[in-house]
Amino acid sequence: MRKFSIRLIATLLLLLLATVSVAADFDRARPERLGMSSDRLERLDAVLKSYVDNEQLAGQVVIVLRNGKIAYSSANGMQDIEAGIPMQDDTLFRIASQTKAIVSSGIMILHERGALDISHNLERYIPEWADMQVAVMNDDGSYELEPSKRSITLRNLLTHTGGMSYGSGPAADKWIDAGFQGWYFADRDEPVADTIARMASLPLDEHPGERWIYGYNTDILGAVIEKASGMDLNSFLKQEIFEPLGMDDTHFYLPEEKRGRLATVYRPKAGGGIEARPEKNGMRSQGMYDNGPQVSFSGGAGLLSTASDYAKFLQMTLNGGEFNGERILSRKTIELMTTNHLGDIPFRNGTGFGLGFSVVTDLGARGSLGSVGEYGWGGAYHSTYWVDPVEKLVVVYLTQIIPATGLDDYAKLRSGVYQAIID
Repeated sequence: MRKFSIRLIATLLLLLLATVSVAADFDRARPERLGMSSDRLERLDAVLKSYVDNEQLAGQVVIVLRNGKIAYSSANGMQDIEAGIPMQDDTLFRIASQTKAIVSSGIMILHERGALDISHNLERYIPEWADMQVAVMNDDGSYELEPSKRSITLRNLLTHTGGMSYGSGPAADKWIDAGFQGWYFADRDEPVADTIARMASLPLDEHPGERWIYGYNTDILGAVIEKASGMDLNSFLKQEIFEPLGMDDTHFYLPEEKRGRLATVYRPKAGGGIEARPEKNGMRSQGMYDNGPQVSFSGGAGLLSTASDYAKFLQMTLNGGEFNGERILSRKTIELMTTNHLGDIPFRNGTGFGLGFSVVTDLGARGSLGSVGEYGWGGAYHSTYWVDPVEKLVVVYLTQIIPATGLDDYAKLRSGVYQAIID
């Protein structure tokens, strides 16, 4: 009985500390004061916890802000099942492609200052990217190279129309031989600028500006930031975004004192349940975020962060470029970033793409709850986020599983957030 009481007290203290920690970043308000229902948010809470109880996820951290205040937050399950470490609100996650929005914002900071212009050609900053070749697939599966019709612009890279994938296009053989396939950079022992300069020798998958292709676009933008600012990407982001916004837990590589807060990456097991991914280098493992070379800063997928830190960044965008008295970007720049730039280029039903974010253009065509003008994205370890300017909502959802086979938690999260709105 005494042991049970001690465990209960310890659990309550952890919950209290979690509440204090989140509240230190954002004020908490009763959901009804924010136009949301406490009872209906309990439905969402039960649904999210069910994924942990059913051994589909080890745990999650979620924050829902409305009007800049916490309407709902929760840390469910375990950060590390084997070690018995519970998930906490300040658990650190590999946010992978959620890095892209932050780096895209870095480009726009330099655009505002006149250090670059997003209409400029990439070769203006990285000369190796001039006179590119494009691999064109033949009917028999072979390919031929032809000169690119046009140069790659920085706006192409911001909208993922630069013409390059993650090395999986028609000339995948050349990309593999050159050591470029997949988004993982933490094991590289050369600066990202050197990596991107070497990448320019490879054929594109498509002519720039003609098709939306997910790939190295934002990693290239990270190298552009270094060239235009005269700083390494890590230092630039710390100075211009992380420190002003108080994002003290956002890093490319973990400080030693924070290593115990990094969530374990899991994978589904055959027959049900989950297990920790093997401890080996690479994007489908625990990674080298604490003991790697720590010299390559991946603008496309390299950051680690917490739900609270990422919510600060997103609230800044919802506020029109400002958070807690610190202005990062102008309101008009945020408007440009969160507008569809694809025109007639196909993407997803009811959705376009802006400068670093997907953007909802037609709610009925998309077919899920939300608002026109909503913007967001996610990460390869099954994290996601979105901002709804109409409803003044920020939602951050972090977990660590790859692949996320058979999971429908994204849809349940979205439904649970919107069904709780009562104003």
